[in-house]
Amino acid sequence: MVILFSAKLSEKHQHTLRLKYPQQEFVFCEDIVEAEKFLEQATVLVTYGEDINEETIEKAARLKWIMVLSAGVERLPFPAIEARDILVTNAKGIHKIQMAEYTISMLLQVYRSERELIENEKQAKWAKVSLQEITGKTMLVLGTGAIGQEVARLAKAFRMKTIGISRSGCHVDFFDEVYQLNSLNEKLPEADFVVSVLPSTKETKYLLNEGHFTRMKDSAVFVNIGRGDIVASDTILNAVREKEIAHAILDVFEQEPLPAEHPLWKEPNITVTPHISGKSPEYLPRALAIFEENLDNFKSKASNYRNIINTTRGY
Repeated sequence: MVILFSAKLSEKHQHTLRLKYPQQEFVFCEDIVEAEKFLEQATVLVTYGEDINEETIEKAARLKWIMVLSAGVERLPFPAIEARDILVTNAKGIHKIQMAEYTISMLLQVYRSERELIENEKQAKWAKVSLQEITGKTMLVLGTGAIGQEVARLAKAFRMKTIGISRSGCHVDFFDEVYQLNSLNEKLPEADFVVSVLPSTKETKYLLNEGHFTRMKDSAVFVNIGRGDIVASDTILNAVREKEIAHAILDVFEQEPLPAEHPLWKEPNITVTPHISGKSPEYLPRALAIFEENLDNFKSKASNYRNIINTTRGY
């Protein structure tokens, strides 16, 4: 059995895998271009999920399992994968700690006027700025999976009320209330902070529109750490410029990298970061731990895989 990596790993991580599985044949590549010559032999393909197309699946005649070392699977060719009944798993949950920390830290940055304080310091300007507290506010989180729950857990440290919106509406830990999507319009006016952690699917693409932002408080802060295509950039720009909301914190965008000339960069009440909320030195160790757990199951023909993707739904 050949396990092919199109996901680039450091020599340290390669060595660790070879030590743990000395009888296993691993092929480590820099990218999918290098990996293509080994596709016909591969039973398992380990990828970051952005380099596979229908041709890849066609070439990989022996492929039984795709392990995605990230949470995002929206670029996978699901019809071709489903036709072959190929198992797909991902690394859902490995981003939750760093993305929750990002959310709270960015909200504090806005509420404690940190951008203005830093500029004043650079200019040696002694000026009292407006400061607010995030404690006791209400946070609405779109998406109540691993990341959403961790965001809510940290929000609870600031004694926030937490409202979750999910497909099922089922109660999960760290949320005071959870509702289905059809309750979103009703709950938006309650929220001081609206945080989206939603993936990109057919159901979530451009889910938020102008009407949703008009229902938010004019003091609300919108945070998007999920996927950029949940809302159009022009919709966010208009909401901020028309003072329908107070601020937007954006880590994901419809187009990435965000072009230098894009107006989002220049808007004073929009904070732009370059899709880094999920970055952490612990990212790969956590992802590979899930891979190893699933590899053990795959080798023993067990069925209790972690993070199985529904290839019909695409998540």
